This record gives sequence, C-alpha cells and structure tokens, in this order.
Amino acid sequence: MKALVKKSLIVAAAAAMAMGMNVSAEDITLEFQQWWGVELPDGALQEIVDGFTAETGVNIELLSNPYADTKTQIAAGAATGTMADVVGLDGSWVYDFAKQGAIADLTTLMDEDGYDTSQLSDQIKYEGDTYMIPVVNFAYPLYVNLDILEEAGVEAVPTNWTEFLDACAKIAENTEYAAYCIPLNTEAPNGIQNQFSSWLWASGGALLTDGKPALTDNEMLVKVAELFKTMKDNGYLSAGVEAMKEQDMVNEFENGRLAFMVDGISHLTTIKNESPDLNFTYAAMPKADDYDGQSGLDVACWGIGIAENCEHKAEAIKFVEYMMSPEVNAKLSELANAFPGNSTAEPDYSANDELFLTAFEIFQAGYAINEFTGAPTAEDLMRSFNEQLILYFDGDTESVDDMLAATQEAWEAAYN
Repeated sequence: MKALVKKSLIVAAAAAMAMGMNVSAEDITLEFQQWWGVELPDGALQEIVDGFTAETGVNIELLSNPYADTKTQIAAGAATGTMADVVGLDGSWVYDFAKQGAIADLTTLMDEDGYDTSQLSDQIKYEGDTYMIPVVNFAYPLYVNLDILEEAGVEAVPTNWTEFLDACAKIAENTEYAAYCIPLNTEAPNGIQNQFSSWLWASGGALLTDGKPALTDNEMLVKVAELFKTMKDNGYLSAGVEAMKEQDMVNEFENGRLAFMVDGISHLTTIKNESPDLNFTYAAMPKADDYDGQSGLDVACWGIGIAENCEHKAEAIKFVEYMMSPEVNAKLSELANAFPGNSTAEPDYSANDELFLTAFEIFQAGYAINEFTGAPTAEDLMRSFNEQLILYFDGDTESVDDMLAATQEAWEAAYN
C-alpha cells in the first residue's frame, strides 16, 4: 500500500512537472509595477515592453502609478507576499526588502541564465548579492523659475549660499511666492535625501565616513542645517512643509508658486507637458561661500528587481535583461531624460530638450553621489533625520549639535 501511494505521488509530481514545462510563453503574464510609465511620454513604456512580448511571447502587464503610491503598494505587497512579479525599485528600499526576503537574489538568476554582468554600470547588493539593477540614472539639479526671479528683482541665478539667501529675501519681500521647499512628510522622508543632503554634497560634504554615520563634529553638515534653519525662520520655505511630500513640491513648482526646487530631471517631460508656459531652467547647486572644489550631484535611479513570490523567475530575469540591453536601455534613457544603466548603451540625446543638455553639462562638471543608496534601513535613516530636523525647526531642540547628536544615535543603532 505504501509503495503504491509513493508510486502515485511520483507519477503525480512528474505530471505536474510536465505540465509546468509545457506552459507556453503566451500563457505567461508578468506584472510590472513601477512609477516610470507616469513620468515617461504617454504610451512610451508600453511600447518598450511590447517589444519584449514580440520577442518572447511573454506578456507584460504594466501597473503604473506615481512614485509615492507605487512605494506604498510595493511595500504592502512585500509584507503580504503579493508583490508584482517585477518591480521598480528605489535604491533606498533595497536593504529592507532584501532583508525581509521579499525580493529575489538577482546574482543567482543572472548566473543561471549566463548573463554578462560586466555591461552593468552598477548593481545594488545586500550581503554580497545583487537585488537591484539601476536601469537609468537621474541627476538632481536646481530647478529655477526665472519669472519669479525677475519679479523679485533677482538679476542672476545664485551660485553660492550668500547669493541664494539674498535671492530668497527679495522673493519673500517682493512676491507672494515661496523661495524653496523641502518636503518633510515622515511617510515619505526622501526630502532629507534630495532636498537637504544635496546641499551638503554640493559643497563636498558627506554624511558617512568609512561607511559609518558621521553626523557629529561635521562642520559642513552643521552649516547646511543652519542654512535651512535660516530659511525656515525667515519664511523662505513653502508653507506647511512638514506635511508635504515630494510630489506636492513638484506641483507647487509647476503651478508657478515656487522659485527654486531640487528635483530629478525625470520630471522634465511631465512639467513641460502640464505647464508648457512655465519659464524655468536648471542650475548647479549653490555652494558654500568658502568652498571652491568639485560638487557632488545627487543622483537617483529607476531600479528594477524581481519579487521572491514571482512564479516565473526565469522569464522575469529575461525581461530584466531585455530592459538592460544596449538598444532598449539607450531608448529608455532618451525618453526619460536620464543616463543609461548599461555601460555600452549609446543614447542619442540630439532630440532631447535643451534643458536636459543643460542638466547633462551640470552632471559632467561634478561627481555623482547618493549615500542612502543601499544603506541599511535607508528610509528609517531619512525618517529619523527628518523628525529631528522638524524639532530643530520648531525650537524644541535647542541647538544644531543636539539635533545631529540625536540623529547620530538613531543612525548608529541602524548600522550596528
């Protein structure tokens, strides 16, 4: 009887395997959840993924929503094991999702498929293995509303902090607009990464030393925090920044209510389409008055990963490799106003907006940096800094040194 049961189980297993092997590509649909489709020209991402379907027969269902919504949905899927098959990732999410076991080890999948990883410009790792590949990379320059500057009597785009604060004072005195915005909603604390730390990196500063938190006894970081306190105390920041997310900041800018913002060039197409009459330009980040070295430029990426719960990982890694192929990667870079993640891709930027070429020049003049990419619990690091910065803004923390000491303590716990 036992032998008969065992034989029946073996036969059933073999049949199941045979059925699985006989599933045709046309019967497979991979969900691809991301925010990219919202920021690309209408239909552009669909056209790109349709090329994969034409090559392989595997269908791709796009789940496209704005960044903040996508982040919430992917995090919910990670917690419940219902993540889409392929997901767009921010580098600051990787550590948490990999540690949680929600995203798959791409190193193993690429090895099994014989993929040549030398063509990848970067790979984001956790404990030595790759869990995210940057598909395209974006610079975060300073966006400048030229009409507001003209109305305020600001004759030139500021290049240092003194000039910037002078411009802010004129904007506050002569217009009804805000000068700058740092979104500080703790649900999405990436304002610390993009709108705060970009000032530090632009003046050669850093948050880490030898890969460890270095927030105390950090002279340049003290100066940046004090710069923001000055902006807050003098009313130069958008009203209600504590409740704002990055998209709220973008909305303020594209509606002509904000003079300066730091944002990724991925929003160039969206802003041009939604506010075609907005008169704006890109500029390098203003430097500290006493700094004359090379500037670090905040960069972010559209990263890609595969869910651990994906039932078709072999097809999913083929899709990732397709997105990273030189031709597709070059096309995506052109459409997204971005720099390619495949080192052999050769985008043709001749048809891109002149502002993109301005941003490209700014990028080439500096060096790329983002100390939160791949950091342990990166979002929590931003959140703890965010919370302490608000306390400092409100006067609940007496000094910048106390603020940074409290943040250092929280960061050390994460790194240890």
